[in-house]
Amino acid sequence: MKILVCGKGGCGKSTAVALLANEIGRRGKMVLVVDSDESNFGLHSLLGMERPKDFMGYFGGKKVLFEKVKSIEGPLRLDEVPRDYLVEKGNIKLLAVGKIYDFGEGCACPINALSAKFLENIEIGKDDFLIADTDAGVEHLGRGVERGCDAILVIVEPSRESVEIARRIIDMVSTLNKPVYYVLNKVENETRSALVSYLDKDRIVAAIPRDDRIFKVGLNGDELDIRLDEIAKIADFLQKEAEQR
Repeated sequence: MKILVCGKGGCGKSTAVALLANEIGRRGKMVLVVDSDESNFGLHSLLGMERPKDFMGYFGGKKVLFEKVKSIEGPLRLDEVPRDYLVEKGNIKLLAVGKIYDFGEGCACPINALSAKFLENIEIGKDDFLIADTDAGVEHLGRGVERGCDAILVIVEPSRESVEIARRIIDMVSTLNKPVYYVLNKVENETRSALVSYLDKDRIVAAIPRDDRIFKVGLNGDELDIRLDEIAKIADFLQKEAEQR
């Protein structure tokens, strides 16, 4: 099952991806984590891994990426991805599509184009999971990155902007016929109730509480080796969804 995680910048997408990947990996499932956020350099640290080489380097780098991406056709097996572009730890594999490094080097459009093609063409096993971490906001939607996923998780924090982006994502993917679910993040009782009142509650699959341990891990750049009941709830939900596909 291919799951795409999106939402407002700073809402906790990478944190949710790392927590969920670790939870599913502990259950004996293979998890391919795809880092398609060109501006966030911390996901590998949260997973306790070294950062892999940018996959866009396999195609000659960002300057020629648009033309190279057009040549990607047909299914792509994971064992066809060169080992240089994957790092592994236990049942989790990490692939980073690409990053922005230098002043004036241009937009992230080629990186999003490669992300879209990769998610659409990569083949994973029937019982395996792919979890993609996207860039902030909705640009990836404009590039069609969601086309290759099976389900979308929108991370929503207690802020008006986060709610508005969550609603916009629902509108933008309405023609894709993909299931979209909300994961509330950094909530307490009062903020959880407030968010529920603004969102379609039938789409809410979990509410991750505010946790100072997560803040400290992220600040220190450490591995996020924390188990949460709400993350287990998301994993249970996704495994049932996968079994019904």
